[in-house]
Amino acid sequence: MYDFLIIGGGIIGMSVAMQLAKKYPDSKIALVEKEKSAGKHQTGHNSGVIHAGVYYTPGSLKARFCFEGNKATKAFCEDNGIKYDICGKLLVATTSLEVERMKALWERTLENGLERFWLDSLQLKEKEPNITGLAGIFFPSSGIVNYVEITNAMAKRFEENGGKVFYDTEVRGLTEHSQGMVIKTNQGQFESRYVVACSGLMSDRIVRMLDIDPNFIICPFRGEYYQLPSKHNALVKHLIYPIPDPDVPFLGIHLTRMIDGSITVGPNAVLAWSREGYKKSNFSYHDLSEMIRHAGIRRVIARHFKTGIIEMKNSFCKQGYLKIVQKYCPTLLKEDLQPYPAGVRAQSVSNDGHLIEDFLFVNTPSSVHVCNAPSPAATSAIPIGAHILEKVEEMVNSK
Repeated sequence: MYDFLIIGGGIIGMSVAMQLAKKYPDSKIALVEKEKSAGKHQTGHNSGVIHAGVYYTPGSLKARFCFEGNKATKAFCEDNGIKYDICGKLLVATTSLEVERMKALWERTLENGLERFWLDSLQLKEKEPNITGLAGIFFPSSGIVNYVEITNAMAKRFEENGGKVFYDTEVRGLTEHSQGMVIKTNQGQFESRYVVACSGLMSDRIVRMLDIDPNFIICPFRGEYYQLPSKHNALVKHLIYPIPDPDVPFLGIHLTRMIDGSITVGPNAVLAWSREGYKKSNFSYHDLSEMIRHAGIRRVIARHFKTGIIEMKNSFCKQGYLKIVQKYCPTLLKEDLQPYPAGVRAQSVSNDGHLIEDFLFVNTPSSVHVCNAPSPAATSAIPIGAHILEKVEEMVNSK
């Protein structure tokens, strides 16, 4: 019998495990992960940005966790010898409409307490000679890192404090009883007084194992990236982001300096035909039929049908993808867009057809389930873990 068991070895699960082991040093704690190593899904398929908290509604968990997480991530890297680079982020407006939208972001970032600098077109060109725009905002606190390295360092801390990680261990059933929970896996059965589920793309299915309707479903969106050839590694000095359309739920295609020195372009956002559909060819009849049957997902598709068609077209037409990037970086050519692995975003959709934007948790007497952990979840992993520990403490104290 374990005191605590964590489901999921991404950065959120490892953050929770690390902090649980520190808070409850005399407890028996385990983490189960269905893959052979940590951070194999969303953690290992993102752009590696340490976000500042530009876009998030003031007062939301997203805004709070990102602001705290930006500092906590840097401190964790310092403490664990992990390479990171605070290169700063530039938002670039290329039309008068985007300038107006950027003014709204300027006000929002003031409410979120962010350091930022408004740049006119000449100042923008001076800062980034290869970028074209009418105006921009510079956020100096943004940076880049490898989040798998952070996750592995968290796993090491967890194990050093007595925790046990079980890889190749997939959860296939949960049964809650008065003393805790039985966790059935492909490697046998575990028992634990308390469970914390950080299962990302499978979070709704983990909740349903307890015969609970979570009132949401995971809708997977594949974000496709390209990588620029090494001759362009010095193309930009900062992270270059477009001004997002407030009617579209994703941030748009950006240029990202990676911690290995390369530059990626992306991501777009297309509906994936499989929960773990990292390739265009990946298809799961079960996953797709589940999405089609869900009224909430059908409403989301109908509401964003035009945007979805454009994203799908650009997924197969490199020239369309390129045109979006050339709005602010006109020197790039079609042959500059080279293959790079895609990511899949676990987007929670409510039963009434809304994209859930903030963090979402489902609780039972013996468990806490992280059901929506959208970007900037990687940046925010440490404060999210601390928030979950507060929920765990409430569970422990209530028994």
